[in-house]
Amino acid sequence: MKYWSQTFVPTLKESPADAEIASHKLLLRAGLVRKLAGGLYTYMPAGLRVVQKISQLCREEMDREGAIELSMPFIHPADNWVEGPRWPAAREIMFRVDHAGAGKGRSKEPEFVLGPTHEEVITPLVKAEITSYRDLPKNFYQIGTKFRNEIRPRYGLMRAREFIMKDAYSFDATDEAAIVSYNKMKRAYTAFFTRCGLKTIAVEADTGVMGGSFSHEFMVPAPVGDDDIIYSDSGYSANREKATSGIVPTDLADAAPAGALEEFATPGIVTIAALAAAPYGVAADKQFKTLVYMGDGKPFLVVLRGCDDLEEAKLGALGFQLWRQATPEEIEPVMGAKPGSLGTVKGTIKNPAALAGVFADHAIRLVGNGTTGANKDGFHLRNVNVVRDLQVTRFGDFRTVRVGEPDPKTGAPLQIARAIEVGHVFKLGTKYSEKFGAVYTDDQKQSHPMIMGCYGIGISRTLQAVVEQSNDADGIVWPWNVAPWQVLVVNLDPADAACTELCLKLAQAAEAAGADVLIDDRAERPGVKFKDADLIGLPLRLTVGGRGLKEGIFELKWRHAKEVRKVAIAEAESAVAQAVKEAAGKA
Repeated sequence: MKYWSQTFVPTLKESPADAEIASHKLLLRAGLVRKLAGGLYTYMPAGLRVVQKISQLCREEMDREGAIELSMPFIHPADNWVEGPRWPAAREIMFRVDHAGAGKGRSKEPEFVLGPTHEEVITPLVKAEITSYRDLPKNFYQIGTKFRNEIRPRYGLMRAREFIMKDAYSFDATDEAAIVSYNKMKRAYTAFFTRCGLKTIAVEADTGVMGGSFSHEFMVPAPVGDDDIIYSDSGYSANREKATSGIVPTDLADAAPAGALEEFATPGIVTIAALAAAPYGVAADKQFKTLVYMGDGKPFLVVLRGCDDLEEAKLGALGFQLWRQATPEEIEPVMGAKPGSLGTVKGTIKNPAALAGVFADHAIRLVGNGTTGANKDGFHLRNVNVVRDLQVTRFGDFRTVRVGEPDPKTGAPLQIARAIEVGHVFKLGTKYSEKFGAVYTDDQKQSHPMIMGCYGIGISRTLQAVVEQSNDADGIVWPWNVAPWQVLVVNLDPADAACTELCLKLAQAAEAAGADVLIDDRAERPGVKFKDADLIGLPLRLTVGGRGLKEGIFELKWRHAKEVRKVAIAEAESAVAQAVKEAAGKA
């Protein structure tokens, strides 16, 4: 047990001005963290206890599924990252490490970087240590500090430059075995977040810069979340970057041509909205939108319906390491026209050989005879038919879904909600093992790249997500398993020996039943103690002193409940032990 006077819980009456959301305010007001600089926080004693408890719960679930703990350096040789598959994309979010002699005749490239994650470290390690199928599968994990060069850190621990993370990496001999490892981690994550008292949704997710064949994010629904989740009541769920809808039937028959291509003048018309307005009146869903991007230095086209928006993250499926919108200066030499008059009708593109491809969203097949740019400034083409007229390398899903569209599995209406990402699991495949030569020899002496997965949990972000999800107007309402202390014994009269003795008796009973206990022994007014008790939000409060002590009772109150139970001192130890055991059993 701890006495309040012997630890440090610096509560605040008011929220700091730069704290924007409820959880950030409460982290500061309840004395859990203190800000050093943007995105950098000190964990105060109570906050550190929560981090340690969350870490232990995570460790227990990882161990339960057979993962093996180790610890890797957070300073990485930049050469490891240059050799890996994602240096061009990842370097923008990484801190470089300067040291004595930096800048004196040295390359502008960093010699060392601070790790945001560890694929580029674990894969060479496993390459050197494991060579036979007999040593597989393996899953290594660690819990430690990571670094990300956030341009605009915000929301406290939600988007920080330094954060605590659990990262794990599985290595398997076959794709089937890799899926088993992946599902074990999904199961471990579900159990972990449940034990933390968090309500999460596992959604299909984009693999992004990590790469790989598929992934799931574990999301905490919250109005202040940085991400959107798309879901339906039938059970479908995905993040915005991965979400698809069923607006294009699988048995859709492409429209037959209806009329010859016809060029018509559209002077000054360079937007979807302008073409939809009078005098042209071409509805947005009857237009083809042509976007020009640069992928690894080469232009490519994306075609959407005029009423749709591009979900840029979905371009990752095209295989480019880096992509961006093309500039007007890059567009005109290839297309023959400026933005606003672009299209992909065969024979109209000035330099089609320069293109890395033309990629069309499936939904354009819903447009029977549409309108598109003629690749001639101030002109468009009407009666455009997808099959007959458009130059398409391949179809794919590139659009942003909208609320109310049918989900792709059951047709139930899609809904949208904001959420906080707290965990992510990836099936990486051989992207990293091939780059680093992490191979194993099978029973026929044949060599194969290992099949990898990687799995991350934001430990510090989970802490704040719990606070964001579990609070009320008075403060935090901690779930039992992650509370810094589980029982708060409030001594209303520390100068009274009988009161202090009973407080100690209650604390010992709670501790003997398995609870972490904090005794508020401060020489403060009862009102101050009650305010702080609600603010720091420990699950069970036992109050001793005042009129109750004279009447032979103490008060037992759960933080999540309004009612206060008066308990006879004669029943003190058994009542407290029973309350603790019930809480632990439900957690």
